[in-house]
Amino acid sequence: MVSFKRSATEPPVPASTPKVVTDEDPRLITPAFTLDDLTLPAVTKGALQDFLAHRQHEDLIFNQWGLATTHKRQRQTAINLYGLPGTGKTMAAHAIAHAIGKQLVIVNYAELESKYVGETSKNITKLFEQARQHGAIILFDEADAVLSRRVTDMSSATDVSVNQTRSVLLTLMNDYDGLIIFTTNFIENYDPAFMRRILSHINFILPDQACRIVLWKQYIPTNLPHSVDMEELASISDGLSGSDISNCVMKAALQAARRGEQEIGFALFQTAINEVIASKSANAGRKMVITTREANEETAKRLSQKYDIKETES
Repeated sequence: MVSFKRSATEPPVPASTPKVVTDEDPRLITPAFTLDDLTLPAVTKGALQDFLAHRQHEDLIFNQWGLATTHKRQRQTAINLYGLPGTGKTMAAHAIAHAIGKQLVIVNYAELESKYVGETSKNITKLFEQARQHGAIILFDEADAVLSRRVTDMSSATDVSVNQTRSVLLTLMNDYDGLIIFTTNFIENYDPAFMRRILSHINFILPDQACRIVLWKQYIPTNLPHSVDMEELASISDGLSGSDISNCVMKAALQAARRGEQEIGFALFQTAINEVIASKSANAGRKMVITTREANEETAKRLSQKYDIKETES
């Protein structure tokens, strides 16, 4: 895995509010994260490094090895980062831009569409033109909003407009000689025509045990009084994303402050973890019984002895 080196006490970078692209305001964003800021499972890290190798060794691959004659369109590179929410896709997009020394133009397609009904295609075209002028990377966050399947049974002017926008974007992707990054939680909604034009599809999976240890260390500030072991927290938080773990720390701290606790014990973290698991399960429409979560019998015995835990259901 590759891990964050960002200080756990440093406040998170706020998400930028997308603004309409104009000639005076190209909406260039300096990348907020680097590769050192990422905590990823090995398989995701390897796929990310493979893609960066393509960008860093472009001259070797295309000019010296001759792929410029056989893969002309592959210079118009797009990458798709997909997977469950909270697994670091947007942060990775920033890290990619930092690694290759480019700024970002961040696109919120839903905002552009809602504010410019009937003019979406024109605005996307302007965005590509301005990104080209500045040599910037175009980032489509929640890209399924624009890469979704085209309407086959058109029954309204809206359907015609949607298909027109998709066709315009396909043409722009073919002609753009820079990098385009898409992120999505719903890759299954992509139109196959877009899938074929994207060089790399990288799956952002949930963090494994090693990643969760790093994430707990990252999100628990050094000044936070606690009496828990990071490996034990990682063992009972299987299935949580980095964003979930961040929320668990906040929830445990809030509960401890409300109770007037001098330190945050294991039980408060466990309660926070179970609440997050329950909410995720409810969101997925599944019925779930909350139990004490242990990685194995040995861990269960150690935790029960150390924290006097009794298995509960609710």
